[in-house]
Amino acid sequence: MILGCGVPGGERTVHEITQPVNCEDVANPELKKYTLVMMKYIHMTGFVVFFTIFTSIASAKDFDRGVAFYKNGNFSAAMDEWRPLAAQGHARAQFNLGVMYAKGIGVLKDEAYALHWYRLAADQGRADAQNNLGLMYAKGQGVLRDTAEAMRWYRLAADQGSADAQNNIGNMYYRGDGVLKNWNKADPWFRLAAEQGHAGAQNNLGVVYTLGRDLFDWPEAVHWFRLAAEQGLAVAQYNLGSMYAKGMGVERDLAEAMHWYHLAAEQGFAKAQYVLGSYYDHGELKNVVVAHMWYNIADKNGFEGAGKRRDDLEAEMTPEQIATAVQRAKTCMSSNHAQCD
Repeated sequence: MILGCGVPGGERTVHEITQPVNCEDVANPELKKYTLVMMKYIHMTGFVVFFTIFTSIASAKDFDRGVAFYKNGNFSAAMDEWRPLAAQGHARAQFNLGVMYAKGIGVLKDEAYALHWYRLAADQGRADAQNNLGLMYAKGQGVLRDTAEAMRWYRLAADQGSADAQNNIGNMYYRGDGVLKNWNKADPWFRLAAEQGHAGAQNNLGVVYTLGRDLFDWPEAVHWFRLAAEQGLAVAQYNLGSMYAKGMGVERDLAEAMHWYHLAAEQGFAKAQYVLGSYYDHGELKNVVVAHMWYNIADKNGFEGAGKRRDDLEAEMTPEQIATAVQRAKTCMSSNHAQCD
């Protein structure tokens, strides 16, 4: 299975349960391979872009003008409003500059500048800046990688209730990143974030309950995968689909599995696209045109092995079927996966 967001962690990216969020799948040998992948993905919570209003009336107006410019896509004007405030110690403006430099929004990407502004905001106690600063230390962005320093900043943010930071700490224990690998220690951190509605942590908690030895509890895993999936997290949708496909913690229900796989695939989740191809390539759902389409899409999205499966499948297809499958894949891709039926 795949851990959530991007996988447990503090970035807002999906991480692997690729062994169930790291969760991976199962059904026929191909799907089995991926259900395990699903579990491998752990979600990391990444940079939080959150613009709020400063209390000082004068600076609040300047800050709000920056927010308005940012929302309208005028990033350089937003920077012009926020930079003087940040230089005067405005923590929210400092944080926003950090985000813009970290992401290259309206300026050239500069991790050293991002680190500088995050640190200033973090030193004033902003939890979002503390989390992002921890993430930069964890990844070695703009600074030498230092997992101990990452953990220190995550803990400061987590102690203020930051779900992103709580999820990131869970991820460090899950992976053994700078600490001894210990899923029993990852579990409570994921739970703190999950209970705040953090989709990545919910997915990651599901991964732990799918794969953890003494934490093994498939029905509990299904519960957390469902909560994350219902928030639209693609990796959790994939993981939930895999649980239904194999009857893990729920009664086996192929139609329900396909429902969740489709939702993940339509968000561009290549593993789900490949798994759909596998289901349509074999068994009761066999449809070579649809299988070719999903293999082709998964290949274009970088899923290893999908191209070979597509090419092998062509040996049993007519030229007309291949042409139809290719056109359907083009339509699906050009519509950003909205028209894949």
